[in-house]
Amino acid sequence: MFFNSIDFAIFLPIVFVLYWFVTHRNLKVQNLLIVVASYFFYACWDWRFLGLILFSTCVDYIVGRKLKNEVKVTKRRIWLWTSIIVNIGLLGFFKYYNFFLDNFVEAYSFFGYQFQANSLHIVLPVGISFYTFQTLSYTIDVYKRKLEPTKDFIAFAAFVSFFPQLVAGPIERATRLLPQFRKQRVFNYSKAVDGMRQILWGLFKKIVIADNCAEFANQIFNNSSEMNGSTLVLGALFFSFQIYGDFSGYSDIAIGVSRLFGFDLMKNFAFPYFSRNVGEFWRRWHISLTTWFRDYLYIPLGGSRGGQLAMLRNILIIFVVSGFWHGANWTFIIWGMLNALYFIPLAITKNNRNYLNTVAQGNTMISLKEFGLIMITFSLITFSWIFFRADNLTHALNYITEIFSPSLFTVPQFLGMQRGIMTMILVVVFLAIEWKGREEEFAIAKLGLTWKRTTRFAMYYAIITTIYVFSGKEQQFIYFQF
Repeated sequence: MFFNSIDFAIFLPIVFVLYWFVTHRNLKVQNLLIVVASYFFYACWDWRFLGLILFSTCVDYIVGRKLKNEVKVTKRRIWLWTSIIVNIGLLGFFKYYNFFLDNFVEAYSFFGYQFQANSLHIVLPVGISFYTFQTLSYTIDVYKRKLEPTKDFIAFAAFVSFFPQLVAGPIERATRLLPQFRKQRVFNYSKAVDGMRQILWGLFKKIVIADNCAEFANQIFNNSSEMNGSTLVLGALFFSFQIYGDFSGYSDIAIGVSRLFGFDLMKNFAFPYFSRNVGEFWRRWHISLTTWFRDYLYIPLGGSRGGQLAMLRNILIIFVVSGFWHGANWTFIIWGMLNALYFIPLAITKNNRNYLNTVAQGNTMISLKEFGLIMITFSLITFSWIFFRADNLTHALNYITEIFSPSLFTVPQFLGMQRGIMTMILVVVFLAIEWKGREEEFAIAKLGLTWKRTTRFAMYYAIITTIYVFSGKEQQFIYFQF
């Protein structure tokens, strides 16, 4: 079930009515409704993997209870590693089994040996990378005694399977989200209206920006061998806005839907394409994942302690792991390594923590220096997206080789040029609105609030009309595959 589908448009009001008008007097029943709704939501994709979510939930619930009562360090570590091995083991099997098998066979062939192995036809459970990291945050924080383990299995199951963010995040920490399931929620009209605005903007990002850019990004990448360099540059640009509109749009919808039910999820994107260096970009892109790796991998490895070489090693590890988290393909690993190479010079010169404020904060216009820095950063990120989007390394290298050929200076050519130009205009309008609202939680959070009611609602109706005009494609969200 996609957020941009008719099914979800029917599902959401039904759950909302049951939640606030039928089950609101009993917290446990209300949480049980969330579990049932979330499992139904997931089952619409593939009911066979419901057992996987339930199994992961049970394992981490039991481990949490055992950690509460265990005082011996050795036994506590055993329980912690039980959770890690089970969760990472399941993730590794479904996501990486064939990758490791194929590379093992190729390695044997390289040394002149023949090794026969059959790949398995494994279906990747949607969202497994997200809910696995979410449950692990619970076990690790309980182990570190940062969180008291819950006795309420229903509340814990609701935390693991909460449908707005189940399949593509944000990846919530147990310390932040789980307590929200243990306290009575009261309907807040202002929060709900704000949630509706964020849902609206998320749908605009997905349907109007991402899906339109996807049409041309797919055409250009899928036929890159027939395209000239200038067209390939446009393909990379289309994909840059496709992945941003798609993923940040999903996060906006997830956060907005959660607010309808009285929950606050963490901000996952903070206008990353307005970043002035790569360090700032990674503080603003997929925030829930980057902070997860920081807290549960980078810092435990030693972080920036232990000398510069150790710091550089740790930076390389988290970027490579981040790339591998996205998928079982060498393109993702190279994408991660490339971003590490972008980031390392900033870390060495201690400039990675520059630009903690919003660009041109409090001003409408931007300085030429900051504009230049944004364009350089955006160009570096867009170049790295080529590896992210390419089918394999050969595809990526051929794509890049053609960009840096004389054909770069020819006129772009692809099917549907007029619609492509219209899409570019939409992207420019989109960026203007994002720039206007870059200091808020989301772009239209406060846009029009001081206008007359009729003018403000005219703006909302214009956004809704635009969404309707460009709807109908119902493309899957990119991050469902991760």
